[in-house]
Amino acid sequence: MVKMRKNTPKFDGKKRHFNKNEAPQRKNKARDAYQEQDSKHDKSAEEIAENFVFGHHAVAEAIKEGRGNKLFILEDARGDKINDLKELAQTASVPVKWVPKQKLDSMSQDAVHQGVVLAITPYDYLSLADLLAQKKENPFYLILDRLADPHNFGSILRTADASGVDGIIIPKHRSVGITPVVVKTSTGAVEHVPVARVTNLSQTIKELKEQGFWIFGTDMQGTSYNKWNAQGSIALIIGNEGSGMSEGLKKEVDEMLTIPMTGHVQSLNASVAASLLMYEVFRQRNFGDL
Repeated sequence: MVKMRKNTPKFDGKKRHFNKNEAPQRKNKARDAYQEQDSKHDKSAEEIAENFVFGHHAVAEAIKEGRGNKLFILEDARGDKINDLKELAQTASVPVKWVPKQKLDSMSQDAVHQGVVLAITPYDYLSLADLLAQKKENPFYLILDRLADPHNFGSILRTADASGVDGIIIPKHRSVGITPVVVKTSTGAVEHVPVARVTNLSQTIKELKEQGFWIFGTDMQGTSYNKWNAQGSIALIIGNEGSGMSEGLKKEVDEMLTIPMTGHVQSLNASVAASLLMYEVFRQRNFGDL
């Protein structure tokens, strides 16, 4: 004889029907709640990314470009750089507030802020039409295909400014945008290099070709970059850090470029590879065959 536990309900003779939809509904509600919470987190991170920059150089350049709304300085910060930022803010009519370190850590998401955080007007991306309307002679654009690391993007912006790149094109989705880390890593170069954000890179490349651009890609196989003819209107695609260029974009390029290497490393960091190629264009356009 099987003993019944005290709390076990007695069978009343009525049939019970299992609702097949009940378990999936509970599962979907849990999933939706998780996605809603995750979405709120992403939105919060996105708002922080769009509304603050930090670090001496990045803050100074943003103020000079008229994007500063309010400057937050560490309450016990001193020195020439702090004084320069205060004067710059005063000249630009940007309010200054002295705050504790915890406040700066919160606004910068615990990044290295150097004791200064600037509330800014969000970065104003260009459209492709805006970029092309700048009407520069023989422009040189970079196209970043699903670049994910903000440090790489910031480094690329810094080198692009130094080497005379006329604009950078990024996709709206699955790609890092202009974040505080990008701004800080670029040391303010983001204020001087136009960045266009587009919906579809393949369509963008087709439009560039219609405007007379030659499109170049980067891969392990291709023409050695030191044999590259970088004259005329050109656009260079830099691929994702891990997977490189997408297969769809490879079909759109006029020529694939490679950087010869020896040793055990199979590929270069995206920002390092981009820097070598940007300076090859700079060399050809400014020093010819030297």
